[in-house]
Amino acid sequence: MRGYFLYPRFYIPWEYGYVRRRYRTIAREALINEEIRAKEMRVISAEGEQLGIMSREEALSLAEEKNLDLVCIAPKAEPPVCKILDYGKFKYDQQKKEKEAKKKQHTTQIKEIRLSTFIEDHDIMVKAKTGAKFLRDGNKLKVSLRFRGRERDYVSTGQEVMEKFAEAVSDVGDVEKKPKFEGRSLTMILTPKN
Repeated sequence: MRGYFLYPRFYIPWEYGYVRRRYRTIAREALINEEIRAKEMRVISAEGEQLGIMSREEALSLAEEKNLDLVCIAPKAEPPVCKILDYGKFKYDQQKKEKEAKKKQHTTQIKEIRLSTFIEDHDIMVKAKTGAKFLRDGNKLKVSLRFRGRERDYVSTGQEVMEKFAEAVSDVGDVEKKPKFEGRSLTMILTPKN
């Protein structure tokens, strides 16, 4: 078809330009005032007392008298539960609660430190200091040691290096996953001590 482009289930002429259909998102905000389609609903006042089951028009006029909004707080209930309240304040309080919850939430990250097979003791201690700092901050630590070329013949040396590193940070971290091969790398995971 010339002059048309295919859109799911219907055609739109080019003359109208790119037309985007608006879909309601799943996590939509609460329905307020005229958006509520239920004929009957259980109404709760601003103070929290039950006003009983009433028609949509009655509930809307009651909310209008008090100069507040009618907000559907439980749309799946039978009949839906609506509350008379100040919607702006309600939204503000919800956002405030979400921010508080985010502040209290602590996400642990996995920090990584790379070692080499023939690393000197002093260099291990320097890397261990950095690793200890990560562990003190509450993060997990992934220690990896990559074998390049013929270094694969010195696996025992690599294991010793890993053991030295684990010993150096033993006062702040515990070994969660012992050194294990993943491809050409030997990896170990440390967690902070409680």
